[in-house]
Amino acid sequence: MRVTEALGEQFKVIALSAHKNYPLLAEQVRQYKPKIVCISDSGLVDELSKELKGVDIEIIHGPGGLTEIAKSEEVGTVLASVVGAAGLPALFEAAKKGKRLAIANKEPLVVAGELLTRTASENNAEILPIDSEHSAIFQSLQAGSVDEVNKIILTASGGPFRDSSIEQFQQAQNEQALAHPTWDMGPKITVDSATMMNKALELIEAHWLFSMPVEKIDVLIHPQSIVHSMVEFVDGSVIAQLGTPDMCTPIQYALTYPGRTAGISSHLKLDDIKNLTFEKPDTKKFKALKIGYEAARTGGTACAVFNAANETAVELFLGDKIRLGVIIELIEHCLSKHQSKTNVSLDELLAADEWARKEVHECLNQRVN
Repeated sequence: MRVTEALGEQFKVIALSAHKNYPLLAEQVRQYKPKIVCISDSGLVDELSKELKGVDIEIIHGPGGLTEIAKSEEVGTVLASVVGAAGLPALFEAAKKGKRLAIANKEPLVVAGELLTRTASENNAEILPIDSEHSAIFQSLQAGSVDEVNKIILTASGGPFRDSSIEQFQQAQNEQALAHPTWDMGPKITVDSATMMNKALELIEAHWLFSMPVEKIDVLIHPQSIVHSMVEFVDGSVIAQLGTPDMCTPIQYALTYPGRTAGISSHLKLDDIKNLTFEKPDTKKFKALKIGYEAARTGGTACAVFNAANETAVELFLGDKIRLGVIIELIEHCLSKHQSKTNVSLDELLAADEWARKEVHECLNQRVN
């Protein structure tokens, strides 16, 4: 919201949504005065209505409310940041309407990358990334065409366990996993960074977003988090996007593309940077990367299962039900039992997502009993 505020009259907020945080949602409604507000948890609609008593606004609720916003003729850009697969139906409706999709979370392209990119292409909809790494790749690709790319290089901070032993990593508890050295993020994303699952998801996302073969996507650990990602072209040139660790820049670029405008992010002071280091990740410790490559090659419902199993396992970890290393074990279990299908519908992808979530709990119950 700070970004749209800074952009002034270039953008108008037509609709806002949240899942449960109705007090913050109500505060934003009063500040930005949208026409529509959606609380996707229908059980909280009365609380939101009380917060907005006297405010002239249309209040909608439930998962269908997100779709209603996405279809609105007044909305030209849909900025999506819905955890899990819950926001997929709304994104598909926006794509069918030929809108600009500014996607902040990884799930849409991980779960339904092939179907979503095809739907967008058929309806002249734009998909622009807000994730900092994919924004960096998108910006770097302006220097050449996709056909001229030798490889994409996703950078990773390495998280809190970059220098830990495999045993320390596997036995880690909440407090250790949530102590990210660079970024201030929500708990789920922070755990994904700790396991490097975030990079596994990002390589699947990059595969679909940039029509890039999996074999042309590399991951390097870059602890300083200054180089957000790079593109190596066939002539040997490496184009990188650098900046301070601040999500405002990729959000703003997705909104203003193809133009740029003055922003609110702090500017990078190159003379203050002492070192920029890069190293290959330890795939024996960070097994999520290896599994991510395998899921990307398999495609279809395998990626939906990969994502859903991780989300469910991370919830269990955050609830102190399992140790960190068990997250990967549960994901491997689900993928080993799943018979992946390709050329599938959105309903089939959502069914695979639901199956994986249930299978994680069943597997854990069997382990306990």
